[in-house]
Amino acid sequence: MTDRRAFVSSLAATAATFSLPTFNARAIRRLVDAEDIAASRPAAAIADDEAYWAEIQRAFDLDRTMINLNNGGCSPAPTHVLDQMIRDLKFSNELPVEHMWSVLEPRIESVRRELARDFGCDPEEMAIVRNASEANETMIFGLDLQRGDEVILTTQNYPRMINSWKQRERRDGIVIKWVKLDTPPRSAAYYVDQIAAAITPRTKVIETMHISFMTGYIAPVRQIVELARPKGIQVFVDGAHAYAHFPFTRDELGCDYYGTSLHKWLMAPIGTGFLYVRRDRIKSHWPLMAGAVEQEDNIRKYEEIGTHPAANHNAIAVALAFHHSIGAERKIARLRYLRDRWAKRVVAESGGRARMLTAIGPNENGAIGVVSVDGVDIGKLRDWLLTKHRIVVTPLVHAEFSGLRVTPNVYNTADEIDRFAETLLAGIKKGLTV
Repeated sequence: MTDRRAFVSSLAATAATFSLPTFNARAIRRLVDAEDIAASRPAAAIADDEAYWAEIQRAFDLDRTMINLNNGGCSPAPTHVLDQMIRDLKFSNELPVEHMWSVLEPRIESVRRELARDFGCDPEEMAIVRNASEANETMIFGLDLQRGDEVILTTQNYPRMINSWKQRERRDGIVIKWVKLDTPPRSAAYYVDQIAAAITPRTKVIETMHISFMTGYIAPVRQIVELARPKGIQVFVDGAHAYAHFPFTRDELGCDYYGTSLHKWLMAPIGTGFLYVRRDRIKSHWPLMAGAVEQEDNIRKYEEIGTHPAANHNAIAVALAFHHSIGAERKIARLRYLRDRWAKRVVAESGGRARMLTAIGPNENGAIGVVSVDGVDIGKLRDWLLTKHRIVVTPLVHAEFSGLRVTPNVYNTADEIDRFAETLLAGIKKGLTV
């Protein structure tokens, strides 16, 4: 695409003219070469173009003796993103009270602006935090609730968020209303109907994951918001796995609150995330750590966490530029391609023993794929893959199902995906001794 090539070229020109650390020469060269290969072809046509993705893969310095298919937990950053952070850490260390606080920390405003532009909100609604847990717990603990007020959760919400609500249950006397969904949910309408059935006059909050960390199901957030808003119910969106994974904007969701990590699918440094709070909600929503009373209606009150490194959050801007240089549509097309490449083969060749708990297909869900295997202990399967074959995946053992969660990212090669599929099939057919 001409516009994207112009964007990549502009990064090169900016870096050369102003000696900015946005991209190093190697990163720019790889991206320009990749864009030349992509040309003007649509995202779907590039999903399986290994020449294009090879250029993207060269932006990472990784241990290729292992296959990392747990990017949902935490993804490695491109080398130039890590270099940016390290450079700023060294600069901070020379004279922290000046270099870190006076020179680097003010640059958070540029990060705020760029993230807000991408998410589709006002910069004054965008707080830079350390991870989705911090963002989501700010939502959970920042809302005034009374004894007997009800909160709707699914039984598959993230454990740390469940524990936070349970603490409010013990401490404040709120009531958690549990919704159990089929795995995977039958349809968006079914999902919304199950939530609707749990609503009572005491319901104050619905917390929904944007994409399930357990099954990869993308929830119908917009429909849930439209169900809740006329009833005065607030919707908290746990977007830990969603942002920079697949394309969307705030307005497409319609939500008032959104929390996410950036060290997963944006591939920013570890310990980065954001919290979005719609502007008219900021004043009444408390921060986790107290800010000044003058900050009551200022989004920055959610960033009052004490001394912290500026280097981590400033490197978000570099990761975001890398994400834009690929393009959100190309990225999700590739992630779905990699997921389908292993999933379809494993299901087809497993003799009926493997079943996907994630709907697969070119327009379904995202990179997260969860497979259930009959007759195999999931924990032992994960250990066998790691210790015998140096393949990193995630075992999921829940009261409602068990499965293996597989989450490739753009640096994974098709060969790595094929090796995983072949190894998993060998384990299914021959046992965990091969």
